[in-house]
Amino acid sequence: MTYREAIRAAMRNALQHDPRVFLMGEDVDQYGGAFAVSRGLREEFGAERVRDTPLSESAFVGAGIGAALGGMRPIVEVMTVNFSLLALDQIVNNAATLRHMSGGQFSIPLVVRMATGGGRQLAAQHSHSWEGWYAHVPGIKVLTPATVQDAYGMVLAALADPDPVFIFEHATLYPMEGEFDDSSGAADISKAVIRRVGGDVSLITYGGSLGKCLQAAEALAKEDIAAEVIDLRILRPLDIQTILASIRKTHRAVIVDEAWRTGSFAAEISAQIMEQAFDELDAPVARVCSAEVPMPYAKHLEDAALPQVAAIVNTVQGMM
Repeated sequence: MTYREAIRAAMRNALQHDPRVFLMGEDVDQYGGAFAVSRGLREEFGAERVRDTPLSESAFVGAGIGAALGGMRPIVEVMTVNFSLLALDQIVNNAATLRHMSGGQFSIPLVVRMATGGGRQLAAQHSHSWEGWYAHVPGIKVLTPATVQDAYGMVLAALADPDPVFIFEHATLYPMEGEFDDSSGAADISKAVIRRVGGDVSLITYGGSLGKCLQAAEALAKEDIAAEVIDLRILRPLDIQTILASIRKTHRAVIVDEAWRTGSFAAEISAQIMEQAFDELDAPVARVCSAEVPMPYAKHLEDAALPQVAAIVNTVQGMM
């Protein structure tokens, strides 16, 4: 099954079993979504439960918040992460705060899905990685599924959560095929996962960079460097204990984050490692991030701007 098919299967499961669930967003109806994730759902469940919205992210994210307050379980699809910035007021000032500001009287069981990341030659208004920004905000959960199984299980887990959950789907992953078990149910959205065991260096990443780290680990193994690959899966709340346990074993860390280096989520992880495991380190924590430029359109420039396997391998080699 592909990554997009797994998300569709999870939404279909939810629509079938919970009458409170509905999908809303730009072009999710007859068009089937900008990335074909909702294709066929409108024909199966009707226009009441698969709803096209106007091109106003603030309006339809706000409508989703209102529906969640009213007892529904909305899935709001924002076409790309860049467009979600138009809804930041609704997200930061309403979705993330209403439980706190109501003294726990209101919950917002809202799920917001969006495509994130570069690598598709869509230039600077469609290709950035803002999930680290959202991970800065208390009151919401931030999920970054990197596998087909997580794409399925995290949607189900998000729909069961009483608070707002934001799912960032790296757009290069939609056609990716992988193992899938539809009987597995909701994923555990509290833990990171070790995708490859190693003892020499910890490669810490999430989302679209997981595959690159696994490729880098394969290349390093040929040089007798055993890299452990950590898939964070959830940026908020961050499972720092899995990271620290790995650092205590490998004593080296390289964080791969497609966001810009300055103020990145990689910087937050680096700081937490320094605060909690400084004495375990045999070398300074290293980061491999995107170049600090608006994402280029030309393929060779986009490739140069994004973290790549060679850069990860070179960083580890220099550290060793």
